[in-house]
Amino acid sequence: MAVQITPSILNADFAALGAEVARIASADWVHLDVMDNHFVPNLTFGPAMVEAIAQSTDLPLDAHLMIDDPDREAPAYVEAGCGSVTFHAEATRAPVRLARELRALGARACLGLRPATSIEPYADLLPEFDTILLMSVEPGFGGQRFLDVVVSKIRRARELIERHGGEIWLQVDGGVSPDTIERCAEAGADVFVAGSAVYSADDPDAMVRRLRDLATAASRLG
Repeated sequence: MAVQITPSILNADFAALGAEVARIASADWVHLDVMDNHFVPNLTFGPAMVEAIAQSTDLPLDAHLMIDDPDREAPAYVEAGCGSVTFHAEATRAPVRLARELRALGARACLGLRPATSIEPYADLLPEFDTILLMSVEPGFGGQRFLDVVVSKIRRARELIERHGGEIWLQVDGGVSPDTIERCAEAGADVFVAGSAVYSADDPDAMVRRLRDLATAASRLG
């Protein structure tokens, strides 16, 4: 599949999110980091804000739920307008049931893993998910440095996905920048979340296009 860039608005101006999303018109998705100050030590926003963002853009929304009770809360984000919802393996009690519920509501069901969480225990469950998201920083805050140890995990995840066949996207989130995206793409990732790299650029949309070009070139080499 083609490389996709999903900028995170975590580093955008929260007082003008509609305008901030308009600055990334070339994005494939808008990545929404939902945090509850329990699963991670930060607090952002909930379904009401997501619904407001959905009304301000035609870009599809990708909610990343870093919350304690996704089994109960995740469906509300589909109702708020998200076309993709990621919940964390470390937080959910019934990942397959939740994935099937999200799919039945019409959204992509995505499983997120923190850096220290292995992909191998979920190998047999991969066909239940549309996307696997690998965190390449500890979740909670934007602007962190990319963890190089995750590159080998990306490679292992891609190998497991290819064994199952089908189209499962492999997303990387955390520290993605022009300096790191090529390694991730070469290892097998095809969807990339970039926050500070995009919104610290003078032209965020130009950075989206640059990241896509770098990842596309690297994935062809791989």
